Amino acid sequence: MEFSCGRNEFLSGVKTVSRALGRATSMPILAGLKLETKKNQLMLYATDLERAIWCSVPIENRGGDEAIVLNGELLVKIATTLPAETLELKTISGTGKVEITSGGATFDLFRLSLEDYPEVPTLPKEPICVLGKNQLERSLELVAFAALSARETSRLSLTGVDLVLEKETLKVVATNGYRLALKAEPLAQKASREGEFLVAADSLRDLAGILAQLDVEQAELYQSENYLFCKVGSTVFVGRLIEEAYPDFEKVIPKDNPIGIAVERKLFLEALQRAQITAAEESDAVILNVEGSTLKLSSQAAEKGEAHEILPLKKKAQPVKISFRAEYLIEALKRLQSTEVHLWLADAESAGLLEPGESEADQGFLYVVMPIRMDF
Repeated sequence: MEFSCGRNEFLSGVKTVSRALGRATSMPILAGLKLETKKNQLMLYATDLERAIWCSVPIENRGGDEAIVLNGELLVKIATTLPAETLELKTISGTGKVEITSGGATFDLFRLSLEDYPEVPTLPKEPICVLGKNQLERSLELVAFAALSARETSRLSLTGVDLVLEKETLKVVATNGYRLALKAEPLAQKASREGEFLVAADSLRDLAGILAQLDVEQAELYQSENYLFCKVGSTVFVGRLIEEAYPDFEKVIPKDNPIGIAVERKLFLEALQRAQITAAEESDAVILNVEGSTLKLSSQAAEKGEAHEILPLKKKAQPVKISFRAEYLIEALKRLQSTEVHLWLADAESAGLLEPGESEADQGFLYVVMPIRMDF
Protein backbone atom coordinates (compact mmCIF):
# COMPACT_ATOMS: atom_id res chain seq x y z
CA MET A 1 0.00 0.00 0.00
CA GLU A 2 1.27 3.44 -0.92
CA PHE A 3 -0.70 6.63 -1.37
CA SER A 4 -0.75 10.37 -0.71
CA CYS A 5 -3.73 12.51 0.25
CA GLY A 6 -4.76 15.79 1.84
CA ARG A 7 -4.24 15.97 5.59
CA ASN A 8 -7.62 17.61 6.25
CA GLU A 9 -9.54 15.00 4.24
CA PHE A 10 -7.68 12.19 5.98
CA LEU A 11 -8.24 13.72 9.41
CA SER A 12 -11.95 14.23 8.75
CA GLY A 13 -12.30 10.61 7.66
CA VAL A 14 -10.49 9.01 10.59
CA LYS A 15 -12.30 11.24 13.09
CA THR A 16 -15.66 10.29 11.61
CA VAL A 17 -15.18 6.53 11.68
CA SER A 18 -13.34 6.54 15.03
CA ARG A 19 -16.72 7.13 16.72
CA ALA A 20 -17.34 3.39 16.19
CA LEU A 21 -14.04 2.13 17.63
CA GLY A 22 -14.36 -0.54 20.30
CA ARG A 23 -12.66 1.00 23.33
CA ALA A 24 -13.88 -0.91 26.39
CA THR A 25 -13.78 -4.39 24.92
CA SER A 26 -12.15 -7.78 25.42
CA MET A 27 -11.37 -7.88 21.67
CA PRO A 28 -8.29 -5.69 21.04
CA ILE A 29 -8.82 -5.84 17.26
CA LEU A 30 -11.93 -3.65 17.67
CA ALA A 31 -9.60 -0.78 18.62
CA GLY A 32 -8.31 -1.04 15.06
CA LEU A 33 -9.24 1.18 12.14
CA LYS A 34 -9.22 -0.55 8.78
CA LEU A 35 -7.75 1.24 5.75
CA GLU A 36 -8.41 -0.15 2.28
CA THR A 37 -7.26 1.37 -1.02
CA LYS A 38 -9.62 1.01 -3.97
CA LYS A 39 -8.26 2.76 -7.05
CA ASN A 40 -8.29 6.49 -6.23
CA GLN A 41 -10.22 6.10 -2.98
CA LEU A 42 -9.19 5.19 0.56
CA MET A 43 -11.93 3.40 2.48
CA LEU A 44 -11.86 3.79 6.26
CA TYR A 45 -13.76 1.38 8.53
CA ALA A 46 -14.38 1.06 12.28
CA THR A 47 -16.76 -1.14 14.28
CA ASP A 48 -17.47 -2.19 17.85
CA LEU A 49 -19.84 -4.95 16.60
CA GLU A 50 -22.92 -2.97 17.72
CA ARG A 51 -22.32 -0.25 15.14
CA ALA A 52 -20.00 0.42 12.25
CA ILE A 53 -18.98 3.50 10.29
CA TRP A 54 -17.16 3.75 7.02
CA CYS A 55 -16.33 6.55 4.61
CA SER A 56 -14.08 7.24 1.63
CA VAL A 57 -11.26 9.75 1.16
CA PRO A 58 -9.79 10.73 -2.27
CA ILE A 59 -6.14 9.72 -2.67
CA GLU A 60 -3.35 9.45 -5.20
CA ASN A 61 -2.85 5.69 -5.22
CA ARG A 62 0.74 4.73 -6.00
CA GLY A 63 0.38 1.04 -5.21
CA GLY A 64 -2.18 -1.68 -5.72
CA ASP A 65 -5.44 -2.16 -3.86
CA GLU A 66 -4.67 -3.40 -0.36
CA ALA A 67 -6.09 -3.41 3.18
CA ILE A 68 -4.38 -2.89 6.54
CA VAL A 69 -5.47 -2.30 10.14
CA LEU A 70 -3.91 0.31 12.44
CA ASN A 71 -4.66 1.41 15.99
CA GLY A 72 -7.54 3.87 15.60
CA GLU A 73 -6.91 6.23 18.51
CA LEU A 74 -3.23 6.45 17.59
CA LEU A 75 -4.13 7.27 14.00
CA VAL A 76 -6.50 10.06 15.07
CA LYS A 77 -3.81 11.63 17.28
CA ILE A 78 -1.27 11.49 14.48
CA ALA A 79 -3.63 12.89 11.86
CA THR A 80 -4.53 15.75 14.21
CA THR A 81 -0.91 16.86 14.61
CA LEU A 82 0.58 16.38 11.13
CA PRO A 83 2.51 19.52 10.10
CA ALA A 84 1.97 19.67 6.32
CA GLU A 85 -1.10 19.95 4.08
CA THR A 86 -0.50 16.49 2.62
CA LEU A 87 0.62 13.13 3.95
CA GLU A 88 2.05 9.94 2.49
CA LEU A 89 1.41 6.45 3.80
CA LYS A 90 3.13 3.26 2.71
CA THR A 91 3.68 -0.23 4.03
CA ILE A 92 7.28 -1.27 4.75
CA SER A 93 7.93 -4.72 3.31
CA GLY A 94 9.01 -7.44 5.73
CA THR A 95 8.60 -5.34 8.88
CA GLY A 96 4.88 -5.39 9.64
CA LYS A 97 5.02 -1.60 9.88
CA VAL A 98 3.45 1.35 8.12
CA GLU A 99 5.23 4.65 7.52
CA ILE A 100 3.34 7.95 7.60
CA THR A 101 5.18 11.11 6.56
CA SER A 102 4.05 14.72 6.47
CA GLY A 103 6.47 17.61 6.14
CA GLY A 104 9.44 16.74 8.34
CA ALA A 105 7.47 14.34 10.57
CA THR A 106 7.63 10.55 10.17
CA PHE A 107 5.75 7.85 12.10
CA ASP A 108 6.40 4.10 11.90
CA LEU A 109 3.33 2.24 13.16
CA PHE A 110 2.77 -1.45 13.85
CA ARG A 111 0.01 -3.10 11.88
CA LEU A 112 -2.77 -5.09 13.55
CA SER A 113 -4.01 -8.43 12.24
CA LEU A 114 -6.16 -7.98 9.14
CA GLU A 115 -7.35 -11.60 9.45
CA ASP A 116 -8.80 -10.91 12.91
CA TYR A 117 -10.73 -7.84 11.81
CA PRO A 118 -14.51 -8.54 11.75
CA GLU A 119 -16.61 -8.34 8.62
CA VAL A 120 -18.57 -5.11 8.32
CA PRO A 121 -22.22 -5.47 7.17
CA THR A 122 -22.74 -4.82 3.47
CA LEU A 123 -24.89 -1.90 2.37
CA PRO A 124 -28.10 -3.16 0.68
CA LYS A 125 -28.75 -2.15 -2.91
CA GLU A 126 -31.89 -0.03 -2.47
CA PRO A 127 -32.84 2.45 0.28
CA ILE A 128 -36.11 2.04 2.14
CA CYS A 129 -36.55 5.80 2.47
CA VAL A 130 -34.94 9.15 1.67
CA LEU A 131 -35.19 12.34 3.72
CA GLY A 132 -33.29 15.57 4.22
CA LYS A 133 -30.01 15.22 6.12
CA ASN A 134 -30.91 18.20 8.29
CA GLN A 135 -34.28 16.66 9.05
CA LEU A 136 -32.73 13.45 10.34
CA GLU A 137 -30.11 15.34 12.33
CA ARG A 138 -32.78 17.55 13.92
CA SER A 139 -34.98 14.55 14.77
CA LEU A 140 -32.15 12.78 16.56
CA GLU A 141 -31.21 15.97 18.41
CA LEU A 142 -34.78 16.43 19.65
CA VAL A 143 -35.43 12.79 20.56
CA ALA A 144 -32.38 10.66 21.42
CA PHE A 145 -31.73 12.43 24.75
CA ALA A 146 -35.00 11.05 26.18
CA ALA A 147 -33.79 7.42 26.20
CA LEU A 148 -31.96 5.74 29.07
CA SER A 149 -28.33 4.71 28.90
CA ALA A 150 -27.45 1.01 29.11
CA ARG A 151 -26.06 1.41 32.64
CA GLU A 152 -29.41 2.78 33.90
CA THR A 153 -31.69 -0.14 33.02
CA SER A 154 -31.90 -3.76 31.95
CA ARG A 155 -34.82 -2.97 29.61
CA LEU A 156 -33.06 -2.69 26.26
CA SER A 157 -36.08 -1.07 24.60
CA LEU A 158 -35.71 2.00 26.84
CA THR A 159 -32.09 2.45 25.73
CA GLY A 160 -33.12 2.70 22.09
CA VAL A 161 -34.61 5.15 19.64
CA ASP A 162 -37.56 3.74 17.73
CA LEU A 163 -37.73 4.70 14.05
CA VAL A 164 -41.23 4.08 12.72
CA LEU A 165 -41.31 4.23 8.94
CA GLU A 166 -44.63 4.93 7.27
CA LYS A 167 -45.24 5.59 3.59
CA GLU A 168 -44.81 9.37 3.79
CA THR A 169 -43.48 9.92 7.32
CA LEU A 170 -40.63 8.86 9.57
CA LYS A 171 -41.43 9.00 13.29
CA VAL A 172 -38.45 9.09 15.65
CA VAL A 173 -39.33 8.19 19.25
CA ALA A 174 -37.53 7.72 22.58
CA THR A 175 -38.73 7.21 26.15
CA ASN A 176 -37.37 6.36 29.58
CA GLY A 177 -40.78 5.40 30.97
CA TYR A 178 -41.41 8.82 32.55
CA ARG A 179 -41.02 11.06 29.50
CA LEU A 180 -41.38 10.56 25.77
CA ALA A 181 -40.02 12.58 22.84
CA LEU A 182 -41.39 12.19 19.31
CA LYS A 183 -40.47 13.94 16.06
CA ALA A 184 -42.36 13.22 12.84
CA GLU A 185 -40.55 14.04 9.59
CA PRO A 186 -42.08 14.08 6.09
CA LEU A 187 -40.17 12.01 3.55
CA ALA A 188 -38.73 13.42 0.33
CA GLN A 189 -40.34 10.50 -1.50
CA LYS A 190 -42.61 7.66 -0.46
CA ALA A 191 -40.90 4.88 1.48
CA SER A 192 -40.43 1.64 -0.42
CA ARG A 193 -41.81 -0.22 2.59
CA GLU A 194 -43.03 0.39 6.11
CA GLY A 195 -41.37 -0.90 9.25
CA GLU A 196 -40.21 -0.28 12.81
CA PHE A 197 -36.51 -0.22 13.70
CA LEU A 198 -35.09 0.09 17.21
CA VAL A 199 -31.46 1.27 17.45
CA ALA A 200 -29.36 2.11 20.53
CA ALA A 201 -29.70 5.80 21.45
CA ASP A 202 -25.96 6.06 22.16
CA SER A 203 -25.22 5.01 18.58
CA LEU A 204 -27.73 7.44 17.10
CA ARG A 205 -26.35 10.32 19.15
CA ASP A 206 -23.04 9.60 17.44
CA LEU A 207 -24.84 9.57 14.10
CA ALA A 208 -26.28 13.01 14.88
CA GLY A 209 -22.75 14.27 15.53
CA ILE A 210 -21.59 12.88 12.21
CA LEU A 211 -24.51 14.42 10.32
CA ALA A 212 -23.70 17.82 11.81
CA GLN A 213 -20.24 17.69 10.18
CA LEU A 214 -21.41 16.72 6.69
CA ASP A 215 -22.37 19.20 3.98
CA VAL A 216 -24.83 16.92 2.19
CA GLU A 217 -28.52 17.45 1.44
CA GLN A 218 -30.01 13.97 1.68
CA ALA A 219 -29.83 10.95 3.94
CA GLU A 220 -30.81 7.47 2.81
CA LEU A 221 -31.94 4.69 5.15
CA TYR A 222 -31.40 1.01 4.34
CA GLN A 223 -32.27 -2.13 6.27
CA SER A 224 -30.87 -5.64 6.06
CA GLU A 225 -31.28 -8.51 8.51
CA ASN A 226 -30.38 -7.12 11.95
CA TYR A 227 -28.99 -3.75 10.86
CA LEU A 228 -30.19 -0.28 9.95
CA PHE A 229 -27.94 1.72 7.61
CA CYS A 230 -27.78 5.47 7.08
CA LYS A 231 -25.88 6.68 4.01
CA VAL A 232 -25.01 10.35 3.74
CA GLY A 233 -22.72 11.20 0.84
CA SER A 234 -19.72 8.87 1.06
CA THR A 235 -20.28 8.12 4.76
CA VAL A 236 -22.24 5.10 5.94
CA PHE A 237 -23.41 4.47 9.51
CA VAL A 238 -24.61 1.00 10.56
CA GLY A 239 -26.50 0.28 13.79
CA ARG A 240 -27.44 -3.15 15.06
CA LEU A 241 -31.19 -3.44 15.70
CA ILE A 242 -32.40 -4.10 19.25
CA GLU A 243 -34.60 -7.17 19.12
CA GLU A 244 -37.07 -6.19 21.80
CA ALA A 245 -40.64 -4.93 21.53
CA TYR A 246 -41.02 -1.17 21.93
CA PRO A 247 -43.74 0.29 24.20
CA ASP A 248 -46.95 1.40 22.48
CA PHE A 249 -46.06 5.09 22.60
CA GLU A 250 -49.25 6.26 20.86
CA LYS A 251 -51.25 5.25 23.95
CA VAL A 252 -49.36 7.58 26.30
CA ILE A 253 -49.69 10.73 24.19
CA PRO A 254 -52.47 12.87 25.74
CA LYS A 255 -55.21 13.55 23.21
CA ASP A 256 -57.55 15.87 25.11
CA ASN A 257 -55.74 17.83 27.81
CA PRO A 258 -58.04 20.87 28.16
CA ILE A 259 -55.71 23.35 29.90
CA GLY A 260 -53.34 25.09 27.50
CA ILE A 261 -50.46 27.20 28.80
CA ALA A 262 -48.75 29.44 26.23
CA VAL A 263 -45.47 30.87 27.49
CA GLU A 264 -42.26 32.33 26.08
CA ARG A 265 -39.81 29.43 25.80
CA LYS A 266 -36.66 31.25 26.94
CA LEU A 267 -38.35 32.78 29.99
CA PHE A 268 -39.81 29.39 30.95
CA LEU A 269 -36.45 27.65 30.49
CA GLU A 270 -34.50 30.17 32.55
CA ALA A 271 -37.11 30.20 35.33
CA LEU A 272 -36.99 26.39 35.53
CA GLN A 273 -33.19 26.47 35.73
CA ARG A 274 -33.39 28.90 38.64
CA ALA A 275 -36.08 26.88 40.39
CA GLN A 276 -34.02 23.72 39.99
CA ILE A 277 -31.33 25.20 42.23
CA THR A 278 -33.52 24.76 45.33
CA ALA A 279 -35.32 21.61 44.19
CA ALA A 280 -34.97 18.48 46.32
CA GLU A 281 -32.07 16.33 45.15
CA GLU A 282 -34.04 13.07 45.07
CA SER A 283 -37.08 14.37 43.16
CA ASP A 284 -35.83 17.49 41.31
CA ALA A 285 -39.45 18.65 41.68
CA VAL A 286 -40.61 22.08 40.54
CA ILE A 287 -44.24 23.10 41.12
CA LEU A 288 -46.17 24.89 38.37
CA ASN A 289 -49.20 26.82 39.56
CA VAL A 290 -51.40 28.34 36.84
CA GLU A 291 -53.65 31.18 37.91
CA GLY A 292 -55.34 33.16 35.15
CA SER A 293 -52.66 34.95 33.14
CA THR A 294 -49.70 33.96 35.33
CA LEU A 295 -47.58 30.90 35.89
CA LYS A 296 -46.00 30.59 39.34
CA LEU A 297 -42.95 28.35 39.67
CA SER A 298 -41.66 27.20 43.04
CA SER A 299 -39.35 24.65 44.60
CA GLN A 300 -38.08 23.84 48.04
CA ALA A 301 -35.77 21.46 49.89
CA ALA A 302 -35.10 21.19 53.60
CA GLU A 303 -31.35 21.31 53.10
CA LYS A 304 -31.41 24.19 50.58
CA GLY A 305 -34.29 26.59 51.01
CA GLU A 306 -36.93 27.65 48.50
CA ALA A 307 -37.51 29.70 45.36
CA HIS A 308 -40.54 31.42 43.80
CA GLU A 309 -40.99 33.11 40.43
CA ILE A 310 -43.94 34.44 38.42
CA LEU A 311 -44.09 34.37 34.61
CA PRO A 312 -46.68 35.99 32.34
CA LEU A 313 -48.76 33.72 30.11
CA LYS A 314 -49.71 34.64 26.55
CA LYS A 315 -53.36 34.11 27.41
CA LYS A 316 -55.53 33.19 30.38
CA ALA A 317 -55.72 29.53 31.33
CA GLN A 318 -57.80 27.45 33.69
CA PRO A 319 -56.25 27.06 37.14
CA VAL A 320 -54.14 23.97 37.78
CA LYS A 321 -51.30 23.02 40.12
CA ILE A 322 -48.85 20.33 39.05
CA SER A 323 -45.26 19.26 39.71
CA PHE A 324 -42.67 18.00 37.22
CA ARG A 325 -39.07 16.89 37.39
CA ALA A 326 -37.25 20.09 36.36
CA GLU A 327 -34.60 18.24 34.37
CA TYR A 328 -37.20 16.70 32.08
CA LEU A 329 -38.68 20.04 31.05
CA ILE A 330 -35.31 21.80 30.84
CA GLU A 331 -33.78 19.19 28.53
CA ALA A 332 -36.63 19.54 26.04
CA LEU A 333 -36.91 23.34 26.16
CA LYS A 334 -33.21 23.99 25.61
CA ARG A 335 -33.27 21.95 22.37
CA LEU A 336 -36.25 23.78 20.85
CA GLN A 337 -35.93 26.87 18.67
CA SER A 338 -39.49 28.20 18.92
CA THR A 339 -40.03 31.54 20.64
CA GLU A 340 -43.19 30.24 22.29
CA VAL A 341 -44.19 26.82 23.63
CA HIS A 342 -47.49 25.31 24.71
CA LEU A 343 -47.91 22.99 27.68
CA TRP A 344 -51.18 21.09 27.74
CA LEU A 345 -52.41 19.82 31.11
CA ALA A 346 -55.43 18.03 32.56
CA ASP A 347 -54.85 17.73 36.31
CA ALA A 348 -52.12 17.18 38.89
CA GLU A 349 -51.84 13.45 38.18
CA SER A 350 -52.03 13.28 34.39
CA ALA A 351 -49.20 13.54 31.88
CA GLY A 352 -48.40 16.92 30.38
CA LEU A 353 -47.89 17.48 26.66
CA LEU A 354 -45.33 20.05 25.49
CA GLU A 355 -45.59 21.36 21.93
CA PRO A 356 -43.37 23.91 20.12
CA GLY A 357 -44.54 27.13 18.59
CA GLU A 358 -43.77 28.61 15.20
CA SER A 359 -40.25 27.35 14.40
CA GLU A 360 -40.14 25.21 11.27
CA ALA A 361 -37.25 23.19 12.73
CA ASP A 362 -39.49 22.16 15.65
CA GLN A 363 -42.56 21.14 13.67
CA GLY A 364 -43.72 17.58 14.23
CA PHE A 365 -42.25 17.47 17.75
CA LEU A 366 -44.22 16.29 20.80
CA TYR A 367 -42.94 15.80 24.32
CA VAL A 368 -44.86 13.92 27.00
CA VAL A 369 -43.78 14.15 30.63
CA MET A 370 -45.26 12.44 33.67
CA PRO A 371 -45.93 14.56 36.77
CA ILE A 372 -44.56 14.01 40.26
CA ARG A 373 -47.35 13.28 42.71
CA MET A 374 -47.21 15.67 45.63
CA ASP A 375 -49.46 16.73 48.51
CA PHE A 376 -50.04 20.40 47.76
